[in-house]
Amino acid sequence: MGRKLPPFAAVRAFEAAARHMSFKKAAEELCLSPSAISHQIRALEGHLDTQLFERRGNELSLTLTGHGYAQSLTVFLDGVAESTRSVREAGQRPFRVLCTPGFAARWLVPRLDRLSFGDRVRLRVSEGAPSTDFACNDADVVIQWADDLTPGVRTEPIMESHRYPVISPDLLARMQVRAPEDLLNLTLMHDEVLDAWGEWFEAAGLTPPQMPRGPVFPNCEFATTAAEQGQGVSLAYDAMVRGTLKSGRLVRLFDTVTMPVVIYSVAYPEAKAGDSMIREFRDWIFAEAAEDIPRLRRVAAAE
Repeated sequence: MGRKLPPFAAVRAFEAAARHMSFKKAAEELCLSPSAISHQIRALEGHLDTQLFERRGNELSLTLTGHGYAQSLTVFLDGVAESTRSVREAGQRPFRVLCTPGFAARWLVPRLDRLSFGDRVRLRVSEGAPSTDFACNDADVVIQWADDLTPGVRTEPIMESHRYPVISPDLLARMQVRAPEDLLNLTLMHDEVLDAWGEWFEAAGLTPPQMPRGPVFPNCEFATTAAEQGQGVSLAYDAMVRGTLKSGRLVRLFDTVTMPVVIYSVAYPEAKAGDSMIREFRDWIFAEAAEDIPRLRRVAAAE
C-alpha cells in the first residue's frame, strides 16, 4: 500500500507557522502571502480532520495535537534538508584519502586524473601503518597494508603482487650482475614488513645468505627508494614499481619471483558504505587494479 501523506506544501506552511508562531513570518520564509499560509494550514487541518491552531482574534496558539505534530515535522524537515545538503555537496566536498607514501607516490597519484573527482582528493600519508580508526584519522577512505580486519570497518583487498629484485641503471652498469648468485656480492635492501629475500633466494635455487646483508628500512618503499638511488638491490613489489621500471629509474633483475600476497586493501566505515563518493572511489580503484591482478596471477601460475 502507498503512503497516505498530507500535501507537502501544507506541511511546510504549518511547520513554518508553528516554528515562528506567526503566519506573516512563515509567509516571508516561504515567499508566500499570509493568506496563502492560512489557506494551506486549513487544508492540512481538513486532511487530518483535526485542529492544529487555536485562533482568538489576533492571538495564535497551537493545540496540544498541533504542538506535537509541529515538533515531529521540524525534526523530519531538518532531516530532509540535511540529506539534501549532503547529496548536493557530494560533488563539491573534499574526499580524504589516507595511505602509505609508497602507494601514494608510485600508484595512486599517477592515476588520480582518471578519477572523476580526483581534483578534490585531499591526500594524506602515514609514516607507519595507516590507522583505520575513522573516529580519529580524519579520512573518508584508508588504503591499508594487507587485509587485516577491524570491527565496524569494511576491508576489501584491491591488490596482490609478487616480488623480484630491482637495481638502478647506474649501479647495474658498474657491477657484474648476470646470475642470481651475483646478488650475494651486492648490498641488499631489507624492509621490516614481510622481508622476503630468503624466499626469493630459495625460489632461485640458492641457499639464502645470512640476513640481513644490508640496511633495514621500515617498509618496502624506503628500500625501493634506496635502490633507486643506487645504494643496492631491493626486492620490490611488481604492482608498485611497474611505472618506475617503465620510466627507466629502476631495472628488473631475473625472472624469479616470490609467491604473490595481498599488499593493499581499501577500508572505509561500514556505516558509510552507501556514501556516493566512497562508492565511486571504491569502484574506480578496483577498476584501476583489475588489469594488474589477473596478470599477476598468471605470472605466479607460470612460475
